[in-house]
Amino acid sequence: MSSSTEHRTDGRGRTTGSVLSGLAVAVGCVLFLGGFVWGALIYRPYTVPTDSMSPTIAAGARVLAERVDGSEIRRGDIVVFKDDVWGDLPMVKRVVGTGGDKVACCTKQGRLTVNGKPVEEPYLQGSGPASPVGFKAKVPAGQLFLLGDHRNDSLDSRVHLTDGDHGSVPRSAVNARVDARAWPLGSVGVMRRPTSFAALPGGISQPGPVRPITLAVVAGAVLILGGAAYGPLARRGARKRG
Repeated sequence: MSSSTEHRTDGRGRTTGSVLSGLAVAVGCVLFLGGFVWGALIYRPYTVPTDSMSPTIAAGARVLAERVDGSEIRRGDIVVFKDDVWGDLPMVKRVVGTGGDKVACCTKQGRLTVNGKPVEEPYLQGSGPASPVGFKAKVPAGQLFLLGDHRNDSLDSRVHLTDGDHGSVPRSAVNARVDARAWPLGSVGVMRRPTSFAALPGGISQPGPVRPITLAVVAGAVLILGGAAYGPLARRGARKRG
């Protein structure tokens, strides 16, 4: 009797290879579908309509935003929010100040300051100052001060400085935190948290589970394709041996 794996049976006429291929497909389906369900429960897709977050997020780009409570937001996060004062549509901006912060711009070197400390912002569009127009604001408790990365082309907290909340929005206005770019393909990737805010009280947030979700989906697809391909390949091999 042959000792090769493809000729061993499980007592019901099935070869060991076919059993393993079926198991691979089953596990692959669990990972693949489970990853999509997991992602759908945690993430929401958004299309960024304007250029205000360029170069970090280009106009028309598709992003994945993690559903989070506003209390979880930290400085440096890119958030999706909706505020009646700002308009009826969801907007995407970067948080640079939280309740109690004094946000100002600019230093002689053209930097933004938070509580008097200059902040490096490598994500900004262009090499000019952090804002073409100087400003300063005290962020009320429970509020967030938001700016676009394209400071020359962003309608953000600077435009609303004369409002009652000094241009800030309540944490409760935040719907989600942008965790990754999903489209176009050349820009796909997880958002990096800016380390310049890490030394400030509260630090920076941690990425959501987008990496393990992606790994589960990819691994599931590989197992499904590999398991499904075993049968035709095994039969072809058997014909050649015959």
